[in-house]
Amino acid sequence: MSRKYFGTDGVRGKANSGSMTADMVLKIGMAAGNLYRRGSHRHRVVIGKDTRLSGYMIEQALTAGLLAAGMDVFLLGPVPTPAVAMLTRSMRADLGVMISASHNPYFDNGIKIFGPNGYKLSDEQELKIEHMVESTEAIPVASSDAIGRATRIEDAGARYIEFAKRTYPRDSNLDGLRIVIDTAHGASYKTAPTALWELGAEIIRIGDAPNGTNINEKCGSTAPHVMCEKVRETRADIGIALDGDADRVMIADEQGQVIDGDQLMALITRSLHERGQLQGGGLVATVMSNLGLERFLSAQGLSLMRTKVGDRYVVEHMRAHGFNVGGEQSGHIILSDFSTTGDGLLAALQVLAEVKRAGKPVSEVCSMFEPVPQVLKNVKFKDGKPLEESAVKDAIAKATSRLGNTGRLVIRPSGTEPLIRVMAEGDDARLVNAVVDELCGIISKAAA
Repeated sequence: MSRKYFGTDGVRGKANSGSMTADMVLKIGMAAGNLYRRGSHRHRVVIGKDTRLSGYMIEQALTAGLLAAGMDVFLLGPVPTPAVAMLTRSMRADLGVMISASHNPYFDNGIKIFGPNGYKLSDEQELKIEHMVESTEAIPVASSDAIGRATRIEDAGARYIEFAKRTYPRDSNLDGLRIVIDTAHGASYKTAPTALWELGAEIIRIGDAPNGTNINEKCGSTAPHVMCEKVRETRADIGIALDGDADRVMIADEQGQVIDGDQLMALITRSLHERGQLQGGGLVATVMSNLGLERFLSAQGLSLMRTKVGDRYVVEHMRAHGFNVGGEQSGHIILSDFSTTGDGLLAALQVLAEVKRAGKPVSEVCSMFEPVPQVLKNVKFKDGKPLEESAVKDAIAKATSRLGNTGRLVIRPSGTEPLIRVMAEGDDARLVNAVVDELCGIISKAAA
């Protein structure tokens, strides 16, 4: 059964409308609290958020719902999503919640829920929450003497900083490296620069002055050109750009050229393999990762396992089959030796460790393979199911045949926006462009 409110990464929408009203968030809090009341002990929830203006409203509504369900709430303030996952386990919480719409503009917001093990909820668990929210029966609440208490945790950011620093090799440091760090005016605007500086780097900060409405605005991992320009301007050794909740990363080399998640995963996977620390015999990525990555791993005797889009599905496959590296081309990178979810800072630290080991420029260290020409375009639609139209199905079948064995075609609806994403790749760049343009035109007509 499909989910109504939860998408590929929690509940997300425009703040103060739809699923992101105070009333709806209150119900989600009550439902999640009920789902995770297991026994007579005092139940606890940790709640983090990014820097969006609407975070104040959603934090209060969510807290009220959880308190009403009898859960004690610990408010972490602005911290990265991976910090919430880590502190859920560290503080022995029954639930962890991150209030964020990740890389979306400030007027959107969302809720990501983690179970007591620090992993995001499964589809089935999210459906149970939806059923309680949608039910005509009142959501159960705690008795008057069992209402929860709310406490603010003042050192949540410091706890995460120390955790992140411990993932960097003990016999090394970042002395001598000049790093541009773009925190997208988001959740990591304090934690990421501090961790890098304490490890010895010279830090040049951008995107570190949140005002509630500038998160992800022309900065961060979805607008890496700002980081690239600053790297060239300051002659930095490397640029690191995180998104609004810091669970994804993009890197720029010393020339200001972007290095995407596929190259970073290839670097980390090969390094672990050479040191005998790779588990699972390869890497888990999504259907969006470049064919060049698959060919590179195959040449190393390693496999690339693909899942549908969403870091949650990557993590599920990693857990089920014993992999310790996975991620997405967009920069979500999961290193299960350290974390239960994507962590932009931790991934960046592993790249920095490789740069220090090699003693070479980032452009040399991170250039792992030649990407196959890949084109991704989006088609907007209002309602309906254009991908089920016969004309669209016929066009997809024809395009797949044209690409043959030297290319791939991936067409999917976005899990967070009213878009259909059309991606094709192959050795023939002209063919790839032609296929994507033709499909976008046909889908657009069907969606009109």
